[in-house]
Amino acid sequence: MIQPTALAQRTRSSVNFQDASKRVIKAYRDWYRAAPEIGTLYVLNIPTPAIRSKIRQEFERNRYVTQLPVVDMLITKSNMEFQETMNYWKQIPQLMKYFRPEEDPRSVVPTDFMTCFLEGRN
Repeated sequence: MIQPTALAQRTRSSVNFQDASKRVIKAYRDWYRAAPEIGTLYVLNIPTPAIRSKIRQEFERNRYVTQLPVVDMLITKSNMEFQETMNYWKQIPQLMKYFRPEEDPRSVVPTDFMTCFLEGRN
């Protein structure tokens, strides 16, 4: 049995970008290795490679952040999300919001008026 505090990490500031880079890579590896367990824990009907791909996309979104305090904040948020996910503190809809554009084509909002009009959107 996993203790809820076993995944908790202290919040700390990085000394430099090299230290921050090591912490980001560690967080990415934790998420990547946990992908099969996330799929079985939440009984997701999503294959493990798709979960890993989404994890990669979320990390790539913040790839070009250059301010060290912002990187530290993103690392802290990642650690909190990881703890909440692995302790089963999230509900399935909270987890599925990351996969919504792939699952529901209507979740992508059209950019032009005519497409919205023809689909019956406001």
